[in-house]
Amino acid sequence: MSSGRFKVVITDSYHPTLEAEREELQKVDVDLILEQCKDKPLDEIIAITRDADAIMVQHASITRKVIEHLEKCRIIARYGVGFDNVDIAAATECGIMVSNVPDYCIDEVSSHAIALLMACSRKICLLDNSIKSGQWTYRIAEPIPKLMGQTLGIVGLGRIGSAAAKKGLGLGMKVQAYDPYVSETDLDVSFVDFDVLLRTSDFISLHPPLTDETRQMMGQDEFKKMKNGAFLINTARGPIVDGKALYEALKTEEIAGAGLDVMEDEPPSQDDPLLKLDNFTITPHIAWYSVDSQELLQRETARAVVAVLNGGKPRSLVNPEVLNRKQ
Repeated sequence: MSSGRFKVVITDSYHPTLEAEREELQKVDVDLILEQCKDKPLDEIIAITRDADAIMVQHASITRKVIEHLEKCRIIARYGVGFDNVDIAAATECGIMVSNVPDYCIDEVSSHAIALLMACSRKICLLDNSIKSGQWTYRIAEPIPKLMGQTLGIVGLGRIGSAAAKKGLGLGMKVQAYDPYVSETDLDVSFVDFDVLLRTSDFISLHPPLTDETRQMMGQDEFKKMKNGAFLINTARGPIVDGKALYEALKTEEIAGAGLDVMEDEPPSQDDPLLKLDNFTITPHIAWYSVDSQELLQRETARAVVAVLNGGKPRSLVNPEVLNRKQ
């Protein structure tokens, strides 16, 4: 039989240990259960989570069906900034709080975006592979423009987008931004509409959340508007970019290159044609990671659970309207 007063289910976790969570959850009387539900069928996820008082989720899909079967859950705590894998409307209707950790990995993701930008600009991966195959020449990387003075277009000027913009400015780049929900900033950044950003940026770095509005916002029409010498950087969410359209744009050199940390399907199939292109650079959804950010993420996610099980609310509540529905 369960010995804890509360049952907390971690639906999926790829962190090396759960020590940080266990330390935080000691503050309430819980049984902590770790499952790996990301690829399990819906009925198994429902069975695992049905009687949970709290759910902590990384990548598993917490759909309306799962939520409607929850018998006493108070909070769904998302490991991360984004929460597109949780049905927020369903959680709100059922009186369940949803939390996230919006202020972790800001430096890490923005730095990774700039690292991909510089790797693409300087053709680092192309040159590295060439040397390892026995060639010693820079000619295959031509042309390489000077980075200073180039225009960086930021899509989504939130915490991470703003940090990337600041780093771009530090490199001497001109920075412009498109964000329909932000109209001013303390940074030396000009606001432009999306069409102008596409047509005039030398680098476009994506930082919006994944929503119905942003899903595949970079597709065939958008790539046609970009400069032939422009690069696309994505450290946000894979489905923001239409992968097939990106492949065609890169293959035909409609754009110069792309650096992605996220893909529509993760991990991508080894048959994905993007992986065969020299002007495509990819990393395995690691932009968020540092030793420090990982521990902060684990602790803050657990702290949100502790706060709610103790009768309070999480530091970052995704659906504040739920407070008006709770009895």
